Amino acid sequence: MAHEEFAAAGELLSVLSAPVRLAIILRLAEGPAAVHQLADGLDEPQPLISQHLRILRSARLIRASVRGRERIYELVDDHVAHIARDAVRHTTEPQTTIEEKTS
Repeated sequence: MAHEEFAAAGELLSVLSAPVRLAIILRLAEGPAAVHQLADGLDEPQPLISQHLRILRSARLIRASVRGRERIYELVDDHVAHIARDAVRHTTEPQTTIEEKTS
């Protein structure tokens, strides 16, 4: 068993465990955005968004580029957006048991 793979996956899931970070990932899946756009769209204070962006950057899930006086954030790749979408979809769909699915 490759425990290193599980450790890295566990770290990724830990980074994604904050609802605000999931929301940021899903918003960035729609396209690049500046901090103020994320804050406005997610109805969260800009300092909170900036704090979560730092965590996502340190996990190498997003990157920033400078345009004029703004930093524009974007996903490094779309894999993490799939994980976030699947997690949200899974938790919002009606719950069924394995027995219900097989009968």
